[in-house]
Amino acid sequence: MITKASIPDGLPRASPPIVLTIAGFDPSSGAGITADLKVFAAHRLFGVAAITALTVQSTQGVRRVEPVSTEMLRQTLECLTDDLSLDAIKVGMLGTAAAVTVVSEFLGKSGVPSTRIVLDPVLRSSSGRELLSSDGVQRLKQDLLPLIGWMTPNTEELAALAEMPVASRGAVQEAAARLAAHNRGLNLVVTGGHLEAPDDFFRAADGSERWFPGRRIQTRATHGTGCAFSSALLARLLAGDAPEDAVAEAKAYVAGAMQAARSIGKGRGPLHPLYRFDPS
Repeated sequence: MITKASIPDGLPRASPPIVLTIAGFDPSSGAGITADLKVFAAHRLFGVAAITALTVQSTQGVRRVEPVSTEMLRQTLECLTDDLSLDAIKVGMLGTAAAVTVVSEFLGKSGVPSTRIVLDPVLRSSSGRELLSSDGVQRLKQDLLPLIGWMTPNTEELAALAEMPVASRGAVQEAAARLAAHNRGLNLVVTGGHLEAPDDFFRAADGSERWFPGRRIQTRATHGTGCAFSSALLARLLAGDAPEDAVAEAKAYVAGAMQAARSIGKGRGPLHPLYRFDPS
């Protein structure tokens, strides 16, 4: 048991920043809210969560998805904000068009600056299961995107949102520009794991662009990398990193957590759950 008297001298006693994740629940803890909470803890943040959907899944894939009722989601968000002052928000899997509407309404009155809101647009599971309907995608584009400052799609999600094929570096840049044209103030990081060279693309809100070189890591620990990246990015932004620095540090965190992972499960395993990253 930790008591006040047992806390070593020199440790900070100020309350840590409070970060909310709005996402689905993965019982294998490789992705979703449990993965987000681990990343927040690794960056010394206090994470709270609102569950959008329950899933039956493991490292071998998603078997079933059961959305949480919109009223339950709405009450969870209201309950948390009645009690806590949020410093930042990460939005992941929403599951239904109705959930997109509830979360959009919440973000609009949350008081959290858009620059501290990151959306990881989870549209489909890595095993191919649809996780948001076409109606939900359209509501996300129309209602949710104008309220956020950052989005971290992979190339497949970017293609769905921009409504065009994305299979090359040139197409990534074109699709990103198409989205940015309708969402001024949006910083976009496209994770390139599906490209031949796994480079990530960053288009800043001011229109500047940069590619971040990547490399293939030989590991089965790839479950939840998108969740981890978006959560680490939010953590670095909250720490005060400049946009490009935040992207670079989030990439380094995910790479380190993948390399430090141990084999768990029979399929695509999770990142190292206790990996702690201290940027130099």
